[in-house]
Amino acid sequence: MKNILSKKAMLPILILSIAILFTSCDSFTAVDLPDSQLTADAVFEDRLTATAAMTDIYTKMRDNGLFTGLFTGLSNQLGLYSDELTSYYNPGSLSFNYGTNTLQASGTEIAQLWNSSYSQIYAANAVIEGVDHSVSLPESDRNQLKGEALFVRALIHFYLVNSFGGVPYISSTNYSANRIAPRIGENEGLLLVKSDLEQAIVLLPESYISTERARPNRYAAYAMLARVNLYLHLWDQACHAASAVLNQTAIYVWESDLDKVFLKESTTTIWQLLPAMEGDNTKEAATFVFFSGPPPSSSLSPTILTAFEANDQRKVHWTKMITTGVTSWSHAYKYKEFSNTGSSVEYSIVLRLAEQYLIRAEARAHQGDLIGAKEDLNKIRNTAGLGNTAATTHAEIITAVLEERQTELFCEFGHRFFDLKRNDLLDTALFPVKLGWNTTDRLLPLPQNELLLNPNLAPQNDGY
Repeated sequence: MKNILSKKAMLPILILSIAILFTSCDSFTAVDLPDSQLTADAVFEDRLTATAAMTDIYTKMRDNGLFTGLFTGLSNQLGLYSDELTSYYNPGSLSFNYGTNTLQASGTEIAQLWNSSYSQIYAANAVIEGVDHSVSLPESDRNQLKGEALFVRALIHFYLVNSFGGVPYISSTNYSANRIAPRIGENEGLLLVKSDLEQAIVLLPESYISTERARPNRYAAYAMLARVNLYLHLWDQACHAASAVLNQTAIYVWESDLDKVFLKESTTTIWQLLPAMEGDNTKEAATFVFFSGPPPSSSLSPTILTAFEANDQRKVHWTKMITTGVTSWSHAYKYKEFSNTGSSVEYSIVLRLAEQYLIRAEARAHQGDLIGAKEDLNKIRNTAGLGNTAATTHAEIITAVLEERQTELFCEFGHRFFDLKRNDLLDTALFPVKLGWNTTDRLLPLPQNELLLNPNLAPQNDGY
């Protein structure tokens, strides 16, 4: 972890990043730095600077790593890696090897994903430790900030575990321990994610700090906990966590207009990332939308386009066909605003209500509550203009849920890849459509340089 665990510079880097944040053009958080000689301890004695340390992490998540809407983020990369996107990237692009399933341990794209993720985890740990040692920060602020940092730490580790398999679970800023941290198993990693989220639930308030839902509340942590429990096959707990979110009808109101689901004020949004400037919109739109063919980077694959049932309004409202000459391509069109609009229209939604219905539907089916599972499934289908599901048996309903997840959550942070992976369907789905696919591609390679720096990461994942 060369880039994130440098012994000399971790806290100074945090302070510098805060100083840069205060003087940057990131207008949602820009304020004047009260003291140019601000120390690490002082950051967490003041509400303003402590909050800036936390919101700076969201800025970094928006711009780099797993959650960025740029082409280097998971929405694009795992869409290419699975069967959602057809690649038009040139060799040498950081996306090319995802599209051809030819990732290498020495690849820059892998190192960047790993380093940015652990850098953000380190920053979250710095917030946790900072507020724990704070003397003057009010308890309500300490709880809020620690809860947010635990949520972020859990979220990033969740994606690392599911992408790389066993990874180090970094829970402190201790350089000596972190530089030799061993990998832990996937299941153990998910249990630690679960623990962090359960702590976050206790600490975070029910209400949002602002109407923009850009800082997680208690139910954002519940939403992620529902997903983690689903992945752990803890069906009853997955139902409970999803219901904890869905029952908050004063906060989350189901949206029947598909064109409003991805607007910044959507009442189905659980947590989203703000753009840098007022008037900016999402990086996802800039990544996926194109205006003429052939596409400059990627298009929706035939697999996803044919997955939509006849009359599925999500295909009408959330995809768009572009024709040049006699050839047509389609792109994701959930986010439509790719340039500055004066006043922002769309934010990047990380967690939204539809997933909670699908989580509960799947968990209910596994518990034998087929009627309840179908009710949740039909909530999604009916909004898309489809009739009630024809599935009746347990197996049919599970298949129907996975199909609905494919058409509801496409191009959103790798859901499709992870759904295939956790259901052992990767080979079945991808061998017929991906020439470069191998069974060992279920995990990304560990960065080669990290293996050299930390022998406790060994062995390398199979196939690399």
